[in-house]
Amino acid sequence: MNKIPYKIYLSEEEMPKQWHNIKADMKEVPEPFVNPATGEYCTPEDLAPVFCEDLISQEFNTTDKYIDIPQEIQDFYKMFRPSPLIRAYNLEKALGTPAKIYYKFEGTNTSGSHKLNSAAAQVYYAKKQGLTHLTTETGAGQWGTALAMACAFYDVDLTVYMVKVSAEQKPYRKGVIETYGGKVIPSPSDTTEIGRKILAKNPGTGGSLGCAISEAMEVAAKTENCRYVLGSVLNHVVLHQSIIGMETKIACEKYDIKPDIIIGCAGGGSNLGGLISPFMADKINGKNDIQFIAVEPASCPSLTRGKFALDFGDTGQTTPLMRMYTLGSGFMPSPNHSGGLRFHGMSPIVSKLYHDKYMDAVAVEQTSVFAAASVFAKTEGTLPAPESSHAIRVAIDEALKCKETGEDKTIIFGLTGTGYFDLAAYMSYNEGTMTDSIPTEEDLQRGFDTLPKI
Repeated sequence: MNKIPYKIYLSEEEMPKQWHNIKADMKEVPEPFVNPATGEYCTPEDLAPVFCEDLISQEFNTTDKYIDIPQEIQDFYKMFRPSPLIRAYNLEKALGTPAKIYYKFEGTNTSGSHKLNSAAAQVYYAKKQGLTHLTTETGAGQWGTALAMACAFYDVDLTVYMVKVSAEQKPYRKGVIETYGGKVIPSPSDTTEIGRKILAKNPGTGGSLGCAISEAMEVAAKTENCRYVLGSVLNHVVLHQSIIGMETKIACEKYDIKPDIIIGCAGGGSNLGGLISPFMADKINGKNDIQFIAVEPASCPSLTRGKFALDFGDTGQTTPLMRMYTLGSGFMPSPNHSGGLRFHGMSPIVSKLYHDKYMDAVAVEQTSVFAAASVFAKTEGTLPAPESSHAIRVAIDEALKCKETGEDKTIIFGLTGTGYFDLAAYMSYNEGTMTDSIPTEEDLQRGFDTLPKI
């Protein structure tokens, strides 16, 4: 066996040439989208006015286990991939744990996150189709930044509806998006019919991803030669993010690393789904018994406290219905939540895997998340994004359990990005002004009341 270095880098030649389609391995695939107007399952034609043609094809694909990555996208990826799998030796030492801890680091590009994996693919397919404009939403700003980078590369115009509270907390994200040529509009806004309705109903709202999605979709539908693209949740986004898990698996096989636990933060579910994808396929096929843990914020707990139901993906209730764990499209997360994990629902793929008991889920409070982030920053030398720090929190907890039991488990978690645009949140934690917000049963019920009656 090769000696395991601090950082495991694959060569360009070892970078995957295909994405992994987990749906082809699942015993039961997620339920197809439902057209809310007819109650029937959506056809590709139903989605064509909103989404790019090739992405629709990937969304519906349940049979091809591997899908080729076009050479143009591979060339784009080579600017920042393969990304390293890093052994957290210093964190292990600080915790005094016999556990071996690794993290797959996706923060080596300017967007600071894994989002560029799907942004590059989605803009490539839009350009291939001849589109000239795209709209999207963004929460903490990583997706908007990544998409702006890809749109600049492929010369496609971009409008980004950014969750208002995030736009206020992270103005420098707006600056980066605009540097790459994207237009940023805090959401909800008065630039769309849906935005005006939301503001009339909730005048002081800080917004949500559901609000931003509604506005971006409305503009896409009304703009010539334009489509909407989404940074998480949908099946094709999980597909693109599978390159994270594919690289991780290659690195593990190269150095005979056998993970016992794989952990990822979960908002919409794309980075988690991508990280676990090839490992989960092996578990489904009886080749491993890895414990997979989705970590979500206690302030927006779709898996741990949501309902497995058909629901809209947006607050304006304009999307197709998806079978997922959801808090209801009308749920508004607390504005004091400092991460980007603000979506009311979870990826249909992740939801189905969780529902079928292939994985576990944990909800954590943000003060404990930032405590873990601080430990990680001090020991490993990287300031982690608040989203990623949810995974760090549980990785530390699992490592401390190993310290108590003496087990030398191997833990891998996804470090989806860096926290350099999240310094206001770090300052709040350091000053002791950060608070935790956990929705009451009444708060959740208000969201559940917005579930469609179908």
